[in-house]
Amino acid sequence: MAETIHHVLGEPAGVGVVAHDGSSAGDLGEGARVVRLHSPRALAYIASHPGQLGFARAYLQGDLTVDGMDEAYPYPELRLTAGFNPQVSLRELPDLVRVVREAGVKITELPELPELETPSELRKLAHGIRHGKRRDAEAIRHHYDVSNRFYEMLLGPSMTYTCAVYPRDDATLEEAQAEKYDLVCRKLGLRPGMRLLDVGCGWGGMVRHAARHYGVSVLGVTLSQAQASWAREKIEAEGLSGVEVRHSDYRDVTERGFDAVSSIGLTEHIGVRNYPAYFGFLRDRLRDGGRLLNHCITWADPAHVPMRRTDFVARYVFPDGELASSGRIVTEIERVGLEVQHQENLRQHYVRTCAAWCANLRDNWDACVAEAGLATARVWGLYLAGSVYNFECNSIQLHQVLATRTSGAGEADYPLRPDFS
Repeated sequence: MAETIHHVLGEPAGVGVVAHDGSSAGDLGEGARVVRLHSPRALAYIASHPGQLGFARAYLQGDLTVDGMDEAYPYPELRLTAGFNPQVSLRELPDLVRVVREAGVKITELPELPELETPSELRKLAHGIRHGKRRDAEAIRHHYDVSNRFYEMLLGPSMTYTCAVYPRDDATLEEAQAEKYDLVCRKLGLRPGMRLLDVGCGWGGMVRHAARHYGVSVLGVTLSQAQASWAREKIEAEGLSGVEVRHSDYRDVTERGFDAVSSIGLTEHIGVRNYPAYFGFLRDRLRDGGRLLNHCITWADPAHVPMRRTDFVARYVFPDGELASSGRIVTEIERVGLEVQHQENLRQHYVRTCAAWCANLRDNWDACVAEAGLATARVWGLYLAGSVYNFECNSIQLHQVLATRTSGAGEADYPLRPDFS
């Protein structure tokens, strides 16, 4: 039994497998990472989806563990195994199914983890077109409406769920998030009296920073009701004026003539095929000479295969999420007639950001479990640890792209040699 699972893992060096029946395979020596299957059900999960999803489900249900792996901060151990790409060929699948049957488990009786799964109606074509307004709203609720209290413990006081920018090596997460918002403001050239549109505004960190420190009037929109409510309460508590946060799809914004538009962490939810409409919509919200700052996760490899429905992140974290390369982002921005002025890769900053979130989850583990449930906390521990790994090994990156709505006469409100420091 253990040999079968070790083979599915690709027989990696330094990794062993111990099955519930006492069988073992691979490296079990000192320093090895030992994957332990604690019940026949672990085998059934792996057989039902013999890739990332099967192993993740077994872990989330407590049927699979890795020696030394802290639930709240699995990164040190995950780093040695995250590069695995468990796959089973059609030729090998019967052997895996046979092992499961011998263990007396029926795959059809496996729990589907309904409290974690993307809502079943999202998976039905009848529910709505992919990246249609209704379906996007469901996807956002699945990810962001977990619990504001849970996110406060995970993200820290800034309630900012996007890549921070560390101004120095010893900067705290809060200092780095403030620096990120300020960097965006500087790139957008914000000045008192300007109007800013922040699409996908989350819990309102950018709108509050821009209003407080740059004296601009700001409209923020988010599809998450929980985020909008939290942001409005914070805006009122801080006594900020000229700031509005709407619970709305960005496509329902009718106002135009903004001096600047910020999109921080929204592009991942848009869908690559919708980039022309998305960037065209943002262009149309800008005045001539206005600036757009797009901040999003990208594939490092332009030829990377899109996320599949059977990937762990697509199933449990970001339903309908899609990434593209930075080159694709720049190309699509240029195709709608915007002029790209500057781009920057902040990948190494996201390594540190995700590691800081992992540490927050670890430090608040019991309270997070009490608030959102053990399975949800495990999803986040696994997801964030995997994110640290993928940013660290340059599988994914974080790019900020700055563009202007340059007029037909070639005029743009942009300096010859900008200084964003």
